[in-house]
Amino acid sequence: MSASRLSVIIPNWNGVAHLPTCLAALRAQTYPDLEIIVVDNASSDGSQAFICAEFPEVRLIELPENRGFTGACNVGLGAAGGEFLALLNNDTEADPRWAEEIAACFGRHPEAGIVASKMLLFDRRDVFHTAGDFYTIDGKAGNRGVWQRDEGQYEREEYVFSACGGAAAYRRAMLDQIGLLDDDFFFSMEDVDLAWRANLADWRCVYAPKAVVYHKLSATGGGATASFYDGRNALWVIAKNYPASLWRKHWRRILAAQWQIAWQALRAWRGAAARAKLRGMIAGILGLPRALKKRRAIQAGRRISDSALEALLSDSPP
Repeated sequence: MSASRLSVIIPNWNGVAHLPTCLAALRAQTYPDLEIIVVDNASSDGSQAFICAEFPEVRLIELPENRGFTGACNVGLGAAGGEFLALLNNDTEADPRWAEEIAACFGRHPEAGIVASKMLLFDRRDVFHTAGDFYTIDGKAGNRGVWQRDEGQYEREEYVFSACGGAAAYRRAMLDQIGLLDDDFFFSMEDVDLAWRANLADWRCVYAPKAVVYHKLSATGGGATASFYDGRNALWVIAKNYPASLWRKHWRRILAAQWQIAWQALRAWRGAAARAKLRGMIAGILGLPRALKKRRAIQAGRRISDSALEALLSDSPP
């Protein structure tokens, strides 16, 4: 039986400094049927010419303007031909067997719509960025194992809530059912939102510990920009996805968690990131009507019971 095609989509915006490492690692993959797509967000640093000259096997899609992480990824997902579709940050280096392990994990788990990679820091390769992402009952997302030294504690293939969008793989059949990333998010939390929709539709996310990626954490994002989108998009994730039955059970914890985030930002008001977080939360509240319109279709497609969903949520950060 021939291997199923795996398409790798790399959003890029002025990332020419990172592309040699990222694309050379993909050129060295052991998987036999790999499609590489770079979607460029109108870079001005020569990324396009570099790709054409040095990596002619890569399919380059040039956008006329910066459509953000979500916009670029959705263009790439729509253009890709694979049965499996992976998103990969341009500031990463994939282990040579990464793609092979992703495809193998999908093969072992027909219930899996998402596969999460084992992401380690690029410059400290024994320290975790994430071993799959978690989502807590009170409405907060995070990276499992972040900053921990890799001592074998995350070597089990297991269900997690979500995959970090910096190295997340999706089954085409699932995306055909639940849709692509939410373009309104632009940047940040779009992977968690997609995982919510997947879990509600009774797909699973499986963490694959042998699918290893090294990440230059925050090389292409962070600071005040990330704080704004984190504050805004976290509210939209809750508004769109958190089921009414669980909301009635846990609403006090959810509101308390959001108040704690706002209070911490208020206390750090002099910092640009804190002010951006508050602006993001205000923008999130103002955008709730639009998010709630999307909620109707998402909840109508729910196929998972409360008990099964709560089993995927964490009571507190692990």
